[in-house]
Amino acid sequence: MANLTQDEIEELARRVRLKILHEDEEVVLMTAPNEEQLESIIKELISYKPMNLREIHIILSGIASEDKIRRALNSLLDRGEAYITSDGRYIST
Repeated sequence: MANLTQDEIEELARRVRLKILHEDEEVVLMTAPNEEQLESIIKELISYKPMNLREIHIILSGIASEDKIRRALNSLLDRGEAYITSDGRYIST
């Protein structure tokens, strides 16, 4: 179970800004983030609160696959922009 509350998940999901291609009463169509945008989104999320992969994936569900999230996290780790704690949580530097 994630340590994030449902309210936190909803608030963090609202903070994710993507380009809207179409919006009407029933649907909002947005572009998927490219790798650089995804890294930026994830860095912002983990600077709010340390999170594990599952928590990040819950927030970004429908936006990015777990594999893309993992790749973005590894890029942040490689560049020293994030680190991982002993309990598997990612933190922004």
